[in-house]
Amino acid sequence: MDYKQILEMAIENEIEAYEFYSSVAAKDLEPSLKKLFAELAQEEANHKKILEAFFKNPEKPLQFKQTDDYKVAETVDRPALSTSMKPADALALAMKREQEAMELYNVFAQASDTEEQKATFLELAKMEQGHKTHLENLYTNTAFPEVW
Repeated sequence: MDYKQILEMAIENEIEAYEFYSSVAAKDLEPSLKKLFAELAQEEANHKKILEAFFKNPEKPLQFKQTDDYKVAETVDRPALSTSMKPADALALAMKREQEAMELYNVFAQASDTEEQKATFLELAKMEQGHKTHLENLYTNTAFPEVW
């Protein structure tokens, strides 16, 4: 795949994530879960806009803040989507999806032909890592309330 094809695929991945989170938000879930998944959908829509802007103007580099990777997502199994899922399971599912996206961009970075491509994919991985970190914080607070 060339650079533009990979960016097109990344945009498609953001569309897929948006559609997934939107469809979950539309399910018969408790209101806090509906709100969470609607917010996740909006974040994916924003990621798509960022990628589309970069695709049109690659001279303006992507820059995302580096966040800590707590690796919480790596310690949980990916739960199945269901209308009866608990908030912690919903967050675990979202974390796993972000982890997978982050790992995919890191693989693309390692397979890149040029330093420019590598830098782009590392920035995309940072974007997904930021989302994953946010979800890991929410998950930890939800799954382990006894620490409070």
